[in-house]
Amino acid sequence: MTTQQIPAQPAQAAPRARPRAGSSDGTAPLRNSPAEMLHLALFVAGAVLLPLGLIVIGLAWWGTAHTPYAYDQMSYLVSGIFGLGLTFAGGFLYFGSWLARIAAEQKDAQRQLSDRLVQLTDRTATAAPSGVRDAGAELVVAGSGTTVHRADCDLIAGRDDLHPAGADVANLTPCRLCQ
Repeated sequence: MTTQQIPAQPAQAAPRARPRAGSSDGTAPLRNSPAEMLHLALFVAGAVLLPLGLIVIGLAWWGTAHTPYAYDQMSYLVSGIFGLGLTFAGGFLYFGSWLARIAAEQKDAQRQLSDRLVQLTDRTATAAPSGVRDAGAELVVAGSGTTVHRADCDLIAGRDDLHPAGADVANLTPCRLCQ
């Protein structure tokens, strides 16, 4: 059995992750971004409080279930209500984290759209000559008609007897289609 030699392939550079917003200069992404910092703070607080509240509720249930006396169960009931408050607070903070992330993404998308519109405006302003006229803006009359049309009107498309409306445009009726 012969061994086939596999040709050596040139080494390729490892792909790099795209830098996050605010970190294009090599700084940490949270250093200059209050929106990212808010998102992270809300996320961490929600991620800690939500399970902590569930644990407190579980401990309160366990204490209440294993105490035969009503006066001992009241303290566990208060602890359970405190755990419920922690769970709701953690859930709201987690939800706020999600909203902060969506707001940051929306702000970034709006900035990108604004940049693209500025680029498009610059390109169209430099690409189009200033003396360009709309070809359909010329007013014409078909044959000896009494209706004035734009040159690109669908009603007169393909006709050979078109002539410019001239000075008597005020006496002619405007076309209902191409007004």
